Amino acid sequence: MQLLKTAFHPDVSPEDISAASELRLIVRHAARAIVVKGNDILLLYTQRYHDYSLPGGGIDAGEDNIAGLMRELQEETGAQGIRNVKAFARYDEYRPWYKPDGDIIHMISYCYVCEIDDERGDTAFESYEVSNGMRPLWVNIHQAIAHNEDVMATSDKKGLSIERETYLLKEIVKKLLHVSELAEVN
Repeated sequence: MQLLKTAFHPDVSPEDISAASELRLIVRHAARAIVVKGNDILLLYTQRYHDYSLPGGGIDAGEDNIAGLMRELQEETGAQGIRNVKAFARYDEYRPWYKPDGDIIHMISYCYVCEIDDERGDTAFESYEVSNGMRPLWVNIHQAIAHNEDVMATSDKKGLSIERETYLLKEIVKKLLHVSELAEVN
C-alpha cells in the first residue's frame, strides 16, 4: 500500500524515533474507510472536538486489515453490505503516548475505499465515543475540509487526529473525486 505521508507531532522528532532504545515505542495499526457518493462522504462528526473524521480504528490482535475495517465501519456507522474494498493509501504518524506502557505511538493507518448499502443499521459505539458525541453523517467533502481547517485555525479543543483526517480528505478529493468528475464529463 502506498505511503502518503509520515507525520510527526510537534513534541516528537525523527531523532526521537532513532533513539528508540531510550524511548518506549508503541505501534498501533488502524483501518479507515472511505465511502463516497458523488461529492458526499460518510464521516464521523465528534462533538467534543468539533471535527470530521473517517470511520475506522484499531485493528485487533489476530485480525487482518480488511476484517478490522469492516468491523470498525459497521460499529461506527451501522454500515451494511460492505463490498468492493480496495486499498487507497497509508498514513503514518508519530505522537506522544499518554499511557504508562510507552512514550511514543507510531500509528499506521491503512485507508480503503469501499461501498455500502444505502440503508444502515444501528451503531455500536464504545463508551468513550458516545461521551465524545460521535455520530456518522454524510457530508459534502469540500465542506468537511473547510470545517476542519477552520477548527485547526481557530479552536483550542481540536483533537490529535484532525490534521491526519484533513490531509486524507484532501488526498481523497485529488485522487478519487477528480477521477470520477472526469469520468462524468466523458
